[in-house]
Amino acid sequence: METNGMEKKVGMEGDMDLQFLLQGGDLLKVRSSSWKKTRYFRLQEDCKTMWHESKKLFKSNPTFSLDDVSAVRVGRQSEGLRKSTEEQVEGRCFSIMFKGRRKNLDLIASSEEEARQWIRSLEKMIHNRNNLSLQQKTEHWIYTCLNKADKNKDDKMSQSEVKNFLRLINIEVDDVYTEMLFAKCDTSKSGFLSGAEIEHFYDLLTHREEIDVIYGEYAKTTGFMSPENLVDFLMKEQREKVTLADAQKIIEKYELDENAKGKKLLSKDGFLMYLHTPEALIYNSHHREVYQDMSHPLSHYFISSSHNTYLMEDQLKGPSSTEAYVRALLKGCRCVELDCWDGSDDEPVIYHGYTLTSKILFKDAIQAIKDNAFKTSDYPVILSLENHCSVEQQEVMARHMSSILGSALVTSPLCDGMPTNFPSPEELKRKFLIKGKRLNKLEATYVPEAAAADDTDVSEEEESNDEDEDEQNVEEQSKKKKKKLKLAKELSDMVIYCKSVHFNGFEDARQNLSFYEMSSFKEGKAMKLAEESANAYVRHNVEKLSRIYPAGTRTDSSNYNPVPLWNAGCQIVALNFQTACQDMDLNQGRFLVNGKSGYILKPAFMREEATEFDPITLTRGDWLKHKTLHVMVISAQQLPKVNNKKSSIVDPLVKVQVFGVPADVAEKETPAIENNGFNPTWNENLQFDVYVPELALVRFAVEDHDSSSDNEFVGQYTLPFNSLKMGYRHVPLLNKNGDILPSAGLFVHIMVLDAE
Repeated sequence: METNGMEKKVGMEGDMDLQFLLQGGDLLKVRSSSWKKTRYFRLQEDCKTMWHESKKLFKSNPTFSLDDVSAVRVGRQSEGLRKSTEEQVEGRCFSIMFKGRRKNLDLIASSEEEARQWIRSLEKMIHNRNNLSLQQKTEHWIYTCLNKADKNKDDKMSQSEVKNFLRLINIEVDDVYTEMLFAKCDTSKSGFLSGAEIEHFYDLLTHREEIDVIYGEYAKTTGFMSPENLVDFLMKEQREKVTLADAQKIIEKYELDENAKGKKLLSKDGFLMYLHTPEALIYNSHHREVYQDMSHPLSHYFISSSHNTYLMEDQLKGPSSTEAYVRALLKGCRCVELDCWDGSDDEPVIYHGYTLTSKILFKDAIQAIKDNAFKTSDYPVILSLENHCSVEQQEVMARHMSSILGSALVTSPLCDGMPTNFPSPEELKRKFLIKGKRLNKLEATYVPEAAAADDTDVSEEEESNDEDEDEQNVEEQSKKKKKKLKLAKELSDMVIYCKSVHFNGFEDARQNLSFYEMSSFKEGKAMKLAEESANAYVRHNVEKLSRIYPAGTRTDSSNYNPVPLWNAGCQIVALNFQTACQDMDLNQGRFLVNGKSGYILKPAFMREEATEFDPITLTRGDWLKHKTLHVMVISAQQLPKVNNKKSSIVDPLVKVQVFGVPADVAEKETPAIENNGFNPTWNENLQFDVYVPELALVRFAVEDHDSSSDNEFVGQYTLPFNSLKMGYRHVPLLNKNGDILPSAGLFVHIMVLDAE
């Protein structure tokens, strides 16, 4: 199990950049301006794990996996490096950014050339790992576990090391089975497995019986699949429209055996390889690109939106950071929130007012937003300003936005004359819109004498006074409503298409509000409207924007279910992106499609002013397209352990959930399989009725069954119902932070039929 074998497996044998990482070197690790220490970093023999020394007593040397790295950033881009280092070291600096909540690793190399070498080598390895096929990732993962289990590093496996290895890969087998497996592979009868015997052991272990059955059904040409056989499989089972030429391309691309490929035949290994490719997964690969019409008015789209974007954790004492903006934007978020307060030295700051959360400079947040706004999506970003600043510091805010965002900031309507509707995401590509208070109506700018009559008072920002009005609260509310905020004209004039106003009912909005005047609703009030006045809410949201935000009582930054609000046509359903939970899974699933652009076109029945659609009562209309969804949960592969105790093996079960209009909400589950996270098999049929498919999401969740307490989360995948592909499909699995679990997956059969 020498390194060279692993270099081959990752396809980088003899690569100079890989050799550089395997040798490693000293880097200066930076935590603050006073904490900078030299540490030795190198890539371990598995070509996946970075090791670095630690000087802490009793602490093992820390490691991290390249699979957990989201990006390597060149220069002093991170908040930590900007604060703790001088400009002259810019060319020697780089940061390793991690997925999830892990802090960045800020590093300084001894020279600019060395920094470039580290960056180039790391980026190459990460790119290489991201492009390994699932088959290669599985091999790599199993090889790593074999290496770990080979305690005495003699490249041989004893029976106890085999048992240890099986535990590492999340499978508990009794001694009799281990002995049987061992005896089957120990052809030399030496009491150890080595070389070809280990390969045989690996083949037995990764054998997929369910694939044998499917392949056997269609491999009608001397035990192989011909292009005709493959077309037969793709049309009958997968419901794909394919030609013989398409089938030949698949064989050419995925067949590993040159002999079979020469005869235009697909072997079982080639077939499995194909089933693991992106185009064969459960998610319709055409939806990976922007495929929807992006020329409708902005109000016709669901918009991926974040609440308290500046927070990394909870909203009482958690840290505020520009990094939180970067993470949200890279996840495709298109509406971010800036909670602005007066700071020292005439510099406005962002933090959660009246709490112990730390503060960041407004100008730093705007710079971070500008630098990262359009890396994942080209479509517009809305800056939702929660403004608590004095007029003087509001003027500073306006200057910073103008100088940093420049011509990308929309400061006047896109058309000549007074607009009557929103521009489209297409027209607003790579633009920034400001959402906030405005001193007058936009119309007034076209009638100069009317504009001059306005004073500089507006009511305080909505999140601070939009509490639910119950009986006891009315007096308190009227006091709060009188709270006035002086507004700087420079900031007011930047608000064009998203003017914040108080909501006084749907009728009032219809008669008195212009299209660009929008309200923010606390989740409780919004849920009530979505239940009791659903059709009125849907109609309101055809031409006006609505923003929903979590209740202030959610001090732990927990979330609410966004689905009922999308059902009511609300566009800006703001969630705490920093909190991993089912609600964020649903948000990620909703915005997975359309090129992860952060904009999803609402169904046609939610874009018509006189629509009769009501998600609660579901009267007859274009929205009713009753389907029956059949899901056969067949098997899972390489599920991760939920805790790292050696003896801990998962007892997995699969939940399939449908989210959408109330009539569609359902959940069904398989039984649990004891002690097998490596290759559990269920062959369990689940059936669902879906009445409004255009609003439905399907979530596959794997849990570790526990009879005495709540089941533990293992992985999940959520996607829109209309993005499901039929037939035999692998389902990738994501961890609780929404990042891919490299080798894990489900294997299912999907059938969607028109209901009788």
